[in-house]
Amino acid sequence: MPNALPDAKITTREAFLAWLEGRGVAHETRLHEPLHTVEEAQAARAGWGAPWDRGGHCKNLFLKDKKGALFLIVTLEDRPLKLNRLSKPLGSARLSFANADLLWEVLGVRPGSVTPFALVNDAPPSVTAVLDAPMLAHERLHFHPLDNRATTAIARDDLLAVLRATGHEPIILDLVEAAGDDEA
Repeated sequence: MPNALPDAKITTREAFLAWLEGRGVAHETRLHEPLHTVEEAQAARAGWGAPWDRGGHCKNLFLKDKKGALFLIVTLEDRPLKLNRLSKPLGSARLSFANADLLWEVLGVRPGSVTPFALVNDAPPSVTAVLDAPMLAHERLHFHPLDNRATTAIARDDLLAVLRATGHEPIILDLVEAAGDDEA
């Protein structure tokens, strides 16, 4: 998929899904009540059944370091990440959550709807995309399509192609392993 950035920010689910379709990216989307947390998503999915019970369900963290560098961390929803231990493996200064205004300005989404799909709005690229390696063991991955009232399933290889088409070559590493363990 060649670089395929939109002319203007894409801020709605419908516009993003049309953007995917315009590039021939296969996807499946399910509408649901707004989901803000991993726990809410797990509870909602409990009754969805196949094919939503397959693949990796992910959480996404939009972070800023004390020098102003931006990161989008994408991992499986049940992975225990220690934010204070990620700076060194990412080669960054101390990390913290970016605020809602910066999230909207850079990625065009609101809190609760953070997703790697929002990197379509980061042009020119200023966010470092970081994928937690274990999530890539799943052939099917699930994310909000810029809107926490829906979940979109996409093939792992298509996700990587979408990221690269938006100018984001992801860093892929096992974030739990890279962060080390507290016992030393």
